[in-house]
Amino acid sequence: MAASKPAFANNAQVEHGKFGLGTVLSCNDEQIVIKFDDHGEKKFVTSIVVPHLKKSDRQMPAEKRASRAKKKVAPATA
Repeated sequence: MAASKPAFANNAQVEHGKFGLGTVLSCNDEQIVIKFDDHGEKKFVTSIVVPHLKKSDRQMPAEKRASRAKKKVAPATA
């Protein structure tokens, strides 16, 4: 059986009725992990939560863009 395309791509901006705005950290057929601006990281069963999510047209928050850029830099060795 071929894997289906995830409902949301990583880093997609979404809005949930209870938790508000967030960023998708990972998504597959079984689970979706979202980091909400005001509620932290939450894991959901994909088939249950996806009907309750709306795609948001906002840009990724500036602090997240900055932290992603920092991760690309190799750490200094001692």
